Amino acid sequence: MARTPTTTHDETRAESREEPNEPESALETARRQLRHAAEHLDIDRNTVERLSYPKTVHEVTVPIERENGEVKVYTGYRAQHDSVRGPYKGGLRYHPDVTREECVGLGMWMTWKCAVMDIPFGGAKGGIAVNPKDLSDDEKERLTRRFTDEIRTAIGPTKDIPAPDMGTDPQTMAWLMDAYSMQEGETIPGVVTGKPPVVGGSEGRDEAPGRSVAIVAREAIDYYGKAIEETSVAVQGFGSVGANAATLLDDWGANVVAVSDVNGGVHDPDGLDTHAIPSHREEPEAVMAHEAPETVTNDELLALDVDVVIPAAIGNVLTADNAGDVAADIVIEGANGPTTSAASEIFAERDVPVIPDILANAGGVTVSYFEWLQDINRRAWSLERVNDELETEMLDAWGDVREAFEARDVTWRDAAYIVALSRVAEAHETRGLWP
Repeated sequence: MARTPTTTHDETRAESREEPNEPESALETARRQLRHAAEHLDIDRNTVERLSYPKTVHEVTVPIERENGEVKVYTGYRAQHDSVRGPYKGGLRYHPDVTREECVGLGMWMTWKCAVMDIPFGGAKGGIAVNPKDLSDDEKERLTRRFTDEIRTAIGPTKDIPAPDMGTDPQTMAWLMDAYSMQEGETIPGVVTGKPPVVGGSEGRDEAPGRSVAIVAREAIDYYGKAIEETSVAVQGFGSVGANAATLLDDWGANVVAVSDVNGGVHDPDGLDTHAIPSHREEPEAVMAHEAPETVTNDELLALDVDVVIPAAIGNVLTADNAGDVAADIVIEGANGPTTSAASEIFAERDVPVIPDILANAGGVTVSYFEWLQDINRRAWSLERVNDELETEMLDAWGDVREAFEARDVTWRDAAYIVALSRVAEAHETRGLWP
């Protein structure tokens, strides 16, 4: 596949070589990417300094009674990074490794993601340090309702609007909305997004991140001069994002040759029938049961000789150790933060374009915005309208980032951050510093 040369910067290379041992935290990565983007813009350095830190971080204890009668206390967080362009917006995850620092870093990414999509939200992220697999449904409900009460004064439809993330789902959001509404004395569906449609959720919200990854992949394939029908694709992670991206690309004519879940993947050079493979939500860890010519590990999948590779599972899977082994012509980031800074530098030096997560998987927050609008107006949209509006928004954002990419000697990641940071910085400079 033909590539457009990308010129990297000596300062970027030097800083990446000095980065700490991998894996770096989400906060370290977010701050590093902020500084890189700021180097290309004539903005007030005080604004950059402000954006290096969250506005506030709420840390709460969340006690619940387990079914065996034991009271277990968990720690929950809600990091609110920046709200200069609108209410805070970001996911809520249940995972054993949730930390304050992770939530701050992911909240910063949400600020850039909303800005690159030109959505009037700021960035936030939250979570509880818990393994949801260890909890019954009743325990998860009690945990969600208690956490909601602990952070109730910090969230709201005009303050901070959570959404599903790792370990949470539409049912979690329904519990959160109900708990908040009961305390407020009225039904307030706009306090969260990603709810089931029956209680104010939007059609197409679950599929939106994967759909946006597929749209951006399609545009990138076309940009680099290859027909989608002649393009081979490997997708790491067959959850909501990866499965929806893979099946859409398959429907559009791409040859999806490999997919994986936490246990490993299946590979067929002639192409997989992606619709015949259950997603993680439909049947957890079912990929390896699909009949295929060969199986691959997740590391091997990333190194397959394909045109496009989509890491859509977890963060920090492309590192300095394996970036040189990636044979794909284009990397499309489906997960949040799958590529470390050192790996990004290696890809830039190898002239391998990496389309960043803050653009590629922004369909989730975009349709969350649509859901918020529907809740405010008490008027539901059809699935067709949601998908049409998402297509328009993604193509507009792709065009803005492509324009920055072509106008400057930068990577696609820097181009996306330049677009996002310029919008956030302009809003800060326009509003000023109170008092």
